[in-house]
Amino acid sequence: MAQRLATVYVKTSLILTEAEMSKFTQLFAEQQMNLQVKVLDNGNQELALEDDAAQDCILTFERVGNRYRFSGSCRITNPKLANAMRKAVAQFKGDAIVHRIYTGYTMVYHYEQGTAVQIIECKDGSEKLVYEYKDTLGSLQKLFDRIDVEAAIQVTHIEINDLLDERNACATEDEKSAIDLKLGALTQKLFALEAY
Repeated sequence: MAQRLATVYVKTSLILTEAEMSKFTQLFAEQQMNLQVKVLDNGNQELALEDDAAQDCILTFERVGNRYRFSGSCRITNPKLANAMRKAVAQFKGDAIVHRIYTGYTMVYHYEQGTAVQIIECKDGSEKLVYEYKDTLGSLQKLFDRIDVEAAIQVTHIEINDLLDERNACATEDEKSAIDLKLGALTQKLFALEAY
């Protein structure tokens, strides 16, 4: 098995509540990682994670209201720290683009809401798609919704036709005006359904 040389969190985004921030730091402590937390004057927090390469991976969480937001990058050579960071992104539903660098190739992972949605192998200047998340359930739900919309369109057409027949049979202008108001509402409904 190829040995990973480094893991680079090229673009990472995490948004945590105060309680989640505490759990975030606890996750690294449980992994027995060297962690230093520095609270800044403006309420921001800096987390320094010590790596084997005698360098720190510093994550600066900006305080925005009652939440902490991290948006940035870091390079990690310690496999244990890289694994802890992967767990954190998954647990706290983060978005990230991660390069796992091996000798001769790089695996690029795209995370959305903590889930790997795409994995690409980059080797010798070419890219090969290894994995891509397919939202089958979501696709089926959209199809089902579309069928519901088609059924609603058919029902609306029937209602419009019935009202037109009723309008043709009306004797007074007041009855026709009342039906015209209903027809106008159904026409608007039809436009909205067809736009879906």
